[in-house]
Amino acid sequence: RNGLNQKKAAKNEEDDMKKLLICIILVLPVLAKAQDHEKVIRSIYDEALVNGHSYSMLEYLCLNIGHRLSGSPAAAAAVEWTRQTMEAYGFDTVFLQPVMVPHWVRGKKEIVRVTNSASIGNAELHSIAIGNSVGTGPEGVHAEIVEVQDFDELISLGEEGVRDKIVFFNRGFDQRLIKTFRAYGGAVNQRGAGASNAARLGAKAVIVRSMASNNDHVPHTGALRYADDAPKIPAVAISTADADALSAALKKEGALSVYIETHCEMLPDVLSYNVIGEIRGMDNPDEYLVVGGHLDSWDVGHGAHDDGAGCVQSIEALRILKEIGYKPRHSIRAVMFMNEENGLRGGRKYAEMAGTNNETHIAAIESDAGGFSPRGFRMSGSDKQVKKLQSWGVYLNPFGLYELGAPGGGADIGPLREMGTVLFGLSPDSQRYFDYHHTAEDTFDKVNRRELELGAAAMTSLLYLLDSEGI
Repeated sequence: RNGLNQKKAAKNEEDDMKKLLICIILVLPVLAKAQDHEKVIRSIYDEALVNGHSYSMLEYLCLNIGHRLSGSPAAAAAVEWTRQTMEAYGFDTVFLQPVMVPHWVRGKKEIVRVTNSASIGNAELHSIAIGNSVGTGPEGVHAEIVEVQDFDELISLGEEGVRDKIVFFNRGFDQRLIKTFRAYGGAVNQRGAGASNAARLGAKAVIVRSMASNNDHVPHTGALRYADDAPKIPAVAISTADADALSAALKKEGALSVYIETHCEMLPDVLSYNVIGEIRGMDNPDEYLVVGGHLDSWDVGHGAHDDGAGCVQSIEALRILKEIGYKPRHSIRAVMFMNEENGLRGGRKYAEMAGTNNETHIAAIESDAGGFSPRGFRMSGSDKQVKKLQSWGVYLNPFGLYELGAPGGGADIGPLREMGTVLFGLSPDSQRYFDYHHTAEDTFDKVNRRELELGAAAMTSLLYLLDSEGI
């Protein structure tokens, strides 16, 4: 009996050793892969932070070219500079993708003046025409104003309360929201659709409180969309501080009149381009990963955070991969989209051509939330794909990237979603973004070099993980 027990114990020990060996065989490749990922991502960050080019690229784009509204000569110069820059970095292919874009021009400086206030006098307000708006022409528009908070309040006034008046939309950001993009989303419909909603009731023009999280005298532009079933009336934004002053005067005095003069107009569409640089994949060259930003900006400031930062970070991502000697399995493209601000023509054209060419796009990353310190990535995909992103936290958390979840993406890459492409958006700290967004304050000096480079490294790291592991 003792002999049988010894043989049984020896057999159990042998089985345990076999199980241990099997575990070692299975675990070693996983550990090796993890070590490879850590090593590559560390090298990505080292290159970005020690030898990064994103800041110098942004400096040239902002200070030598400046703001670049689609259809403008500056936008054309930005296209050519981007093409030359990517060619100089030795990307395998660099090409221009033609796209017809709207050509809106602002014209002479806007005038918005209160004309009959006892408390603030004939005050000229800090104002800016909203993008795509028609102008008043030199005769201007002069009328009594009526203040509303939302479309329901506007509709409740009816034609009797709106006709031949200037509607003043004064709904501000919800300051209780930590995510400022949510606050923006809760206010922006009055800028986008306010003019048409007011015009249906007979309004002569609209004034909109700037889409801003702070209180100052800087007006914010942005795009409106005219509905086909409503007359086109002029639209301007005024600064948040002036909106508060105007609202207070209205409450105190009961009635005020305002004079508006703008000289903007929409000209015929012009030819422009998306600019695309590509590194060909070694194993699956006909499957694509995209990283990008939009090259156009509004016609004030430098378009530094919106979206010069995203453009240079995207170019930098490909440069870093080349510099560290990484050979991608899939083809990787950096796409500079044209006309995100007032039409989204570039994003739609890119998706259209991807479909026409039967291109498979696995994933796309957009940086269009400013060049501030990166916090992670938001994505639009299946629950399984979201969990895959979150599993990469072990590699990304050490670099401050903790926000890994859904939903997310970007306006320019949005049209790719219909093709089954998984969409990612770089998620920087958002607290300062809407201080500068769509204003003359969005200038190069507002961008911190290290924050910009950290964002470029984050995007490069996600590209590497997507390429090596898939999603």
